[in-house]
Amino acid sequence: MGKRIRVQRRGRGSQTFQASTHKRVAPTKYPQPPKEKLKSVIKGQIQRLLHDPGRGSPLAHIELEDGETYYSVVPEGVYEGQPVEFGARAQVRVGNIIPIGNIPEGTMVCNIELSPGDGGKLARSSGSYATVVSHTPEGTMLKLPSGKTRYVNDLCLATVGIVSGTGRTEKPFLKAGAKYYWMKSKGHKYPRTRGRAMIAAVHPFGSGRRGGRKVTTVSRNAPPGKKVGLIAARSAGKKKK
Repeated sequence: MGKRIRVQRRGRGSQTFQASTHKRVAPTKYPQPPKEKLKSVIKGQIQRLLHDPGRGSPLAHIELEDGETYYSVVPEGVYEGQPVEFGARAQVRVGNIIPIGNIPEGTMVCNIELSPGDGGKLARSSGSYATVVSHTPEGTMLKLPSGKTRYVNDLCLATVGIVSGTGRTEKPFLKAGAKYYWMKSKGHKYPRTRGRAMIAAVHPFGSGRRGGRKVTTVSRNAPPGKKVGLIAARSAGKKKK
């Protein structure tokens, strides 16, 4: 009997797949001031910029004038000591946090809430941003980093600007060790062995005898020992032009 495959071993409490989350600074989440304050302007200041292991962009530690502090993703162009504004009447300037319904059309925003009060869910990875397309009775239409459009409640908060760290994925790792520690901080296993390179006893794609004839599309509801390959694929293989 062969050993369990990688997808079966993940998430069972093993040290192999545990991310070193004790090194992380803090989650990025907007504070939730009273509605009266949110309708005006709350002033604050960026205290410092920090590196957060496992995150592609830096973190900003922001303190508001009422004494509340929070951490947020860093847009390009901000600096330590920069004053920021939080609220509906804040200026449309990089680094300010404004309800999406008060941001002019064509503005690039990041760290957008999906529903008011959730702290920010969309466009948070390095170099990503969404564009405010239009304001409608249904809500604000956004063009997301994927190219899709969707409506968001006008009261959802967003940060003006593009998340810093653009081009991060274009920089080569150069050494296997650098890639290993980067993957380890996320709780991923590296290096990864191809299933085709294994024997039939330890992987569904194992053994060279079957060649490429084995169907690699699997159901989304397949068990962990079988859920490898093209999971819930609409079509198998390379898309024809």
